[in-house]
Amino acid sequence: MERIEEKLMILADAAKYDVSCSSSGSKRKNIGGIGDASSSGICHTYTEDGRCVSLLKILLTNHCIYDCAFCVSRKSNDVKRAAFTVEEVVDLTMNFYRRNYIEGLFLSSGIFKNADFTMERLLRIVKKLRLEERYNGYIHLKTIPGASEELIQEAGLYVDRMSINLEMPTEAGLKLVAPEKSHDAVRKPLQFVNTKIQTFQNEKKLIKHTPTFVPAGQSTQMVIGATPENDWEIMSVADEFYKKYQLKRVYYSGYIPINNSDAFLPQIGTNPPLIRENRLYQTDWLLRFYNFNLNEILNPAFTQLDLDIDPKLSWALRNLHLFPVDVNTADYQTIIRVPGIGRQSAMKIVSARKYGSLREYQLKKMGIAFNRAKHFIICADSAVSLGFKYAPQLKNIILQTGNSKYKLQTPENQLKLF
Repeated sequence: MERIEEKLMILADAAKYDVSCSSSGSKRKNIGGIGDASSSGICHTYTEDGRCVSLLKILLTNHCIYDCAFCVSRKSNDVKRAAFTVEEVVDLTMNFYRRNYIEGLFLSSGIFKNADFTMERLLRIVKKLRLEERYNGYIHLKTIPGASEELIQEAGLYVDRMSINLEMPTEAGLKLVAPEKSHDAVRKPLQFVNTKIQTFQNEKKLIKHTPTFVPAGQSTQMVIGATPENDWEIMSVADEFYKKYQLKRVYYSGYIPINNSDAFLPQIGTNPPLIRENRLYQTDWLLRFYNFNLNEILNPAFTQLDLDIDPKLSWALRNLHLFPVDVNTADYQTIIRVPGIGRQSAMKIVSARKYGSLREYQLKKMGIAFNRAKHFIICADSAVSLGFKYAPQLKNIILQTGNSKYKLQTPENQLKLF
């Protein structure tokens, strides 16, 4: 038991740098076994630096044949090494689940001998959990780049979500820190799994008992701040992957320095770019749920996100000719673009105005950030405007307002994502 505990400490600590562990969207139901990963999803808790720790989140091993400069498990790094057996991972998962310590499994791995050798062991783990232990809880499996399509396809029948890390946003950045790797080794399995998901979904329409295949979809992760890509380059890659591979999520992980051996990387003591990471997530949210086009937020003429204000406010200040918006006549898609108004608040506005013109006191009760939104909207009792403010002036007013979350925080503090 002492040896298992030591392995768990080493391999859980090594896994904390992978943030792509969302567990929403699965529809795998309990069919007579243990656990349930149905649509209610998994609840998460977060550490102070924003990392998800709710799942049993471990590596099969932190041994690796690669020497990626940004990775704590790189083969040249002087760290304790460990490896679980297939049986040990299965036993840990079941014991932790029965004790209500976890609600799911997030399993990744360094690469032992080659991609297939490692992927075959990951496959054995998920098969034993599903078939022998009758475990129906949530499983998120990291695909090993370069693994054969046969292994990936079989694994997809037993897991809820699969993901494979892009690592660096651009091929040039990846070659700088991991010359042995390529984006092509990531794109191929993403395309393969996406095609298989669609195939199984189409077969399900014709054959009722078609098995599920990766029901919670795919995700990927990019390390931010290790290489010199700007925000436009980063989000261009994310936007392409959402459209091309129908990913559920793209994760942006601020680089945490692990040693000083590589002069071209940020050195130990450098603060992770957490505010920048937060702004990238907010931009991602606007693309996926607010119907923004990437070129509206970032483009070759505007390549870096503002750190002191969120991307929706930044866009609004660069497009003041589109404001103010009349909340009593504007459509839903226009209203959700107003800074301080989210999707739920916009739906409340559209619904409530059917019964009469909306006034300021009513908007305040709908949960909008009125001190921000008031600069961009007019309602039934709005005062007559004597002219719209210039963008720099308006930005300063918003930043100086009370406890505005748009005030730039010190790098040590992690902001809320949304």
